[in-house]
Amino acid sequence: MVNPNHSSNDALQRRRRQAVARGVNQAHPVYATRALNATVWDTDGRAYIDFTGGIAALNTGHLHPRVVAAAQQQLARFTHTCFAVLPYETYVAVCERMNALAPGDFEKRTLLVTTGSEAVESAVKLARAHTRRVGLIAFEGAFHGRTLMTLALTGKIKPYAAGMGLMPGGVFRARFPIARQGISTDEAMASIERIFQADAAPEDVAAILVEPVQGEGGFHAAPADFLARLRALCDEYGIVLIADEIQSGAGRTGSFFAMEQTGVSADLTTFGKSVAGGFPLAGVTGRATIMDSVVPGGLGGTYAGTPLSCAVALAVLDAIEDERLLSRAKELGQQLQSRLRHMQSQLRLLSDVRGLGAMVAIEIGADAVPGEAPGNTPADLTARLVAESRAQGLLLLAGGPRGNVIRLLVPLTAPPGQVDEGLDILERCLTALG
Repeated sequence: MVNPNHSSNDALQRRRRQAVARGVNQAHPVYATRALNATVWDTDGRAYIDFTGGIAALNTGHLHPRVVAAAQQQLARFTHTCFAVLPYETYVAVCERMNALAPGDFEKRTLLVTTGSEAVESAVKLARAHTRRVGLIAFEGAFHGRTLMTLALTGKIKPYAAGMGLMPGGVFRARFPIARQGISTDEAMASIERIFQADAAPEDVAAILVEPVQGEGGFHAAPADFLARLRALCDEYGIVLIADEIQSGAGRTGSFFAMEQTGVSADLTTFGKSVAGGFPLAGVTGRATIMDSVVPGGLGGTYAGTPLSCAVALAVLDAIEDERLLSRAKELGQQLQSRLRHMQSQLRLLSDVRGLGAMVAIEIGADAVPGEAPGNTPADLTARLVAESRAQGLLLLAGGPRGNVIRLLVPLTAPPGQVDEGLDILERCLTALG
């Protein structure tokens, strides 16, 4: 039933066009008014199954009871002091928990900030301060954020850096190993050696940044042997290895951090998104010797590690442990991939199913070819799939370098029956598209 006190989706769209900057994206032309676990209701009173999870920020679902209770309790105490002015215990407690959770058999420290981009920027600052070097190596298909420095690291110009000119220098791009695209671990490592030979000597490189599972790049998991060879290369030349686990962390892949499944430890690990149940919190955990290389005042920010987010993060960490959400992520991943692989065997349009744990993606069609009819490219078909699924009550999220990947970021707390219901809608829509 439509709430008469709320504007309609159409009315809000008209207001948005007059008020909001064009560069702020909107995946769906519907406006949320309330949500619970894996269900969202819009201002027109319609319910949707949410397979987007706030772009991986809601592993514990909308309004998890522990999150609500922690937020309410903290609101009754205080909302803000700035940790750099008047510190509080919950910030310290979150750092202690993250030090224990991050891979690596070495003494650790943690820094809390507000956004994933801030976390990556902070990791870069730490690597530069520790090594006294400037160069950075990132990978094709990477997404590390939208600030100027992180845009230089992000491997996709449109739409993120379109029209903005060149980003900060000192960043070099290597290939990411994707067997399906014919890029082997050997080729990826060779591309780094080419950088060393032609662009930047290893002694000038401060850090190599890698996503253990590429996020916006299409959910490609880095092979364990590739990460092991990166680790050895960084050790050889004194380069800091940074694992960007902002999207793959907080239990999404079936371990708290995806790197745990590879046997490789990064020097610095960035985290964010689901670690605070939808509240803004991100950070960096890493070797104490690197984390302590910046002088007091060189890290942080006014709202970095805000009391509300820290209180909620502790509740989320408890929920992940007490409710066995790491095991649930594996079970959910099996449920998704089993159904999706069956669809793939029946539907020509579904060209690939991949993922790690509950970080699952499907690819629509093949790469676009010259002369392909406008409106019928894989990206066009993917956009139509998103629109038709929404019309039937399922929210999906497109991505990938060519816009033809659907990222499934179902809350780990979603009931299996509701997950099947969402997959039923997806299958009907895929079938209708041919």
